[in-house]
Amino acid sequence: MRGWFGAAIAAVALVGVTAAYSQGVQPSAQEWAAHGGSSNEQYYSQLTQIDASNVADLKPAWFFEYDTVRGQEGEAIVADGVLYISTAWSKVYALDAKTGAELWKYDPKVPGEAGPKGCCDVVNRGVAVSDGRVFITTFDGRMVALDAKTGSELWVADTIANHAMDYTSTGAPRVFKGKVIIGQGGAEKGVRGYVTAYDVATGAKAWRFYLTPPPPGVVDGEVSDRVLEEMARPTWFGDLWHTTGGGGAPWDSIVYDEELDQLLIGTGNGSPHSHYLRSAGQGDNLFLASVLALDPDTGEYRWHYQQTPGDSWDYTSVQNMILADLEIDGRPRKVILHAPKNGFFYVIDRESGQPISARPYAEDIRWATGIDTTFWRPIEVPGARYVDRPFLNSPHVGGAHNWQPMAFSPRTGLAYIPTVRNYFTYSATSGPHQGEVIDPSELPKSDAYLQAFDPLTGQERWRVDANGWKPDTGGGGVLVTASDLVFQGRGDILGEMLAIDARSGEVLWRYATPNAVMASPITYMIDGEQYIAVSTGGGGGGNPLLGSTNPPREKQPGRMVVFKLNGTATLPAPPPLAGPATDPDEVFPADKVALGAQVYGRNCIFCHGMNRQQSNIITDLRRSPVVANAQVWRAVVHDGAFLSRGMPKFDGKLSVEEVEAIRNYMGAESQALARDQRAGVAER
Repeated sequence: MRGWFGAAIAAVALVGVTAAYSQGVQPSAQEWAAHGGSSNEQYYSQLTQIDASNVADLKPAWFFEYDTVRGQEGEAIVADGVLYISTAWSKVYALDAKTGAELWKYDPKVPGEAGPKGCCDVVNRGVAVSDGRVFITTFDGRMVALDAKTGSELWVADTIANHAMDYTSTGAPRVFKGKVIIGQGGAEKGVRGYVTAYDVATGAKAWRFYLTPPPPGVVDGEVSDRVLEEMARPTWFGDLWHTTGGGGAPWDSIVYDEELDQLLIGTGNGSPHSHYLRSAGQGDNLFLASVLALDPDTGEYRWHYQQTPGDSWDYTSVQNMILADLEIDGRPRKVILHAPKNGFFYVIDRESGQPISARPYAEDIRWATGIDTTFWRPIEVPGARYVDRPFLNSPHVGGAHNWQPMAFSPRTGLAYIPTVRNYFTYSATSGPHQGEVIDPSELPKSDAYLQAFDPLTGQERWRVDANGWKPDTGGGGVLVTASDLVFQGRGDILGEMLAIDARSGEVLWRYATPNAVMASPITYMIDGEQYIAVSTGGGGGGNPLLGSTNPPREKQPGRMVVFKLNGTATLPAPPPLAGPATDPDEVFPADKVALGAQVYGRNCIFCHGMNRQQSNIITDLRRSPVVANAQVWRAVVHDGAFLSRGMPKFDGKLSVEEVEAIRNYMGAESQALARDQRAGVAER
């Protein structure tokens, strides 16, 4: 909206809708040369060779093994017969798209010490390819331009505004009009969000736009100065945000709207989460949790719409935005389709920034009863901001839909959304993602599914349930094709790929993969054969936290897996089951175990798992020999002996006694696991 408080807008009836949707600029249907497949980022392909009549014959054509076991969220780009893929730790591979042969590899050598700065694994969601260059933003914040043929560095730019803060970068850059743009992550740790555009040829900074105001008396000297002072600053109160930065980190969706020549930015959550602590419980806190339009040449503000004013739940708006043209009330409308974390699906006029509709796509939304269509603000439930007491909320911090891209088919007019019903008890704390060791039986049952959603009626057409896979992500990203097939991967330790009828929801094909699948599949055609490609490997935010619903296994590397009709490759076997518990020969006092459980819940669960469950990504401490040696444990946890491997040190944050209490807690848990193993109790 134009103006921070929003204008009163009448609800628009959705009638006379046709399937005349814009597909955006797609240089060649046989390639996947842009993020989302085209400039409109619909995750839609015009290829039709693979269809309902032959999809059962889809088999692996080839696979390629990475050199990292961490989460793989990268979306492949295919151009000129080369498949470019980024992996965990911001590495890039160029592979022959037909055979999988490695052409080159680039390793930016991200230091392990950078790992603890991130909330959600050392992932990377993709590269951009343009004019003979490959662009990657590294986890520690370097924008790197590579020669597309050789992988050699052309230039490097430091995108981090303040290295004293815990900034990271995991998103895919976007290229437009001779510039390349990227945002940053880190709002969970306390940063101030911004986006920066660079010259594609030289790496020189073109402009930067901050998303929250600076502390009083500070001037950034950037294009955002005026709008932050005049529009955003009046929406912030108190002074905690002066030191935390306020958040707003735009860590994922950025779309260049070629038709309207504007950049669309999805912005992040508040820092800290609690609006009461962050801003004295007052103000909308612009530009948190918003869709923001900027001039691509100058970075100047054009319009915004804030989806979650005064965010208090980690309800980012960074989830993928899809551009489409819909006919509404007998006239064409250029719109954004958006399913952010907060559980509501928005159709937004992208010329004005005014919402056209906002309807729930998630089940059991507890923080709000709906969206007021006069001022287009959430109708909040009393107590949802957990000022006086904790609040059991849904969706939880991971959202009803997260970074896994949804897709949109111009043929069916449906959006295909990886969806989650999940719960979290919020309480006022200034720390990031702090919690406690929780018995899952105390929370309502979570669920995950892929749904086909009609953006114009707000109705779910069909769903495919998680079917025993861990119910926390709704599966991986989505691809839909002109043959009316929806492709999606899922899993937690092991995984599978699915092909689903886009109109009926019938599962037509499934294929087991040795790795979990989080990333979006893509499709391309070479020498008359259509391929489906997806990066595989579990990890990312939430996976270590929630663990697995399946027996733990040994770690395994991520892989690029590529299918075609009647492929003849054989995928590797699943990794073996995890080994025995350490079972320390020691008595752990109950009081130390209880204290350790509390300290673990506040500091360790996001990497090592709630309730000690594991997804074979981060070390299972119950199986680590370190838990049996107090001196080594202190060296690792307190002093930082494994800092180069990505394990943070807690010197200055936790006392020696608290660190030892965690060891007591994990030692007791290791002994409990050992007893279960001796008794033959199945581990889950």
